[in-house]
Amino acid sequence: MRILIAPDSFKGTYRAAEVADSVAAGAETSGHETIRLPVADGGEGTLEVLTGPMLLDRIEVETVNPWRVSCAGTFGLAPDGTAVVELATASGITTPHNGFRDPVTADTYGTGLLMAEAARCGAERIVVAAGGSATTDGGLGAIAAIDSSGGLHGAAVTVLTDVTTRYVDAARVFGPQKGADPATVDLLTQRLDATAMALPRDPRCVDGTGAAGGFSGGMWARYCAELRSGAEFVLDALAFDRHLATADLVVVGEGRLDGQSRAGKIVSAILARTGSVPVVAVVGSVGDDLGDYRDRFADVIVASDADAMRAAGARLSR
Repeated sequence: MRILIAPDSFKGTYRAAEVADSVAAGAETSGHETIRLPVADGGEGTLEVLTGPMLLDRIEVETVNPWRVSCAGTFGLAPDGTAVVELATASGITTPHNGFRDPVTADTYGTGLLMAEAARCGAERIVVAAGGSATTDGGLGAIAAIDSSGGLHGAAVTVLTDVTTRYVDAARVFGPQKGADPATVDLLTQRLDATAMALPRDPRCVDGTGAAGGFSGGMWARYCAELRSGAEFVLDALAFDRHLATADLVVVGEGRLDGQSRAGKIVSAILARTGSVPVVAVVGSVGDDLGDYRDRFADVIVASDADAMRAAGARLSR
């Protein structure tokens, strides 16, 4: 049996490549052939999974975290002039910071510096994976950084996102997970509304413009950015359909499989492409709200560590 193993990361515990390697090791003990294809949905881990397939040259630069403290940053530059910037690198909710992680002052200036440097290095297209931000600045920080660094020199911008949230709704939907209490959510919402009216184009009625605290809307309004599904972009870049054509079974994976997995996540994007090929999910945990979504899988196996992942891989062979 030929098994295509295409997991996302188990956030905070295992990288996508580590999950793929563990599951594959178990499957291969029974002599089955595996294709290891770690994936991401346009958030954290996107730069890593695209580096090999897109032939990205990793470029390290100094940038700033969401509170303007110096930190290391990285972006990838492909031979065809495409740059890949992972917003979470500089502006992420898990970006190291020793001070108070204030949801009001957090901004995307550091991501803007990475984008400007990519343009300075010759990028003709800048793809920003927008998941996992600590910010709700509507993209103003990134715009300020780009403007102060000399602009994007004509580079086109694509923002990858797995949400359909609109610009002014960003604080209400995502603010609490970034540390915003109800009063702060109201303040951030008012600020986004005022910002929307000051931008060159009004992003408030466009789906997806609320991603990364409105960063995607700021890019859409200021740089005419294309907003794309992160999951679909990654699957296309990895030539997923070509690998699927030779597979007898597909394994997907993520840290938690629940009702939210239906909405734009990489698992749902893979299910939409697999057709009659059976799909097994290897996950860290299963939510109570999974419901009939579980019926989409030939099996759902809970595996919370590397040993359990290898055991899950061996189980696929039976």
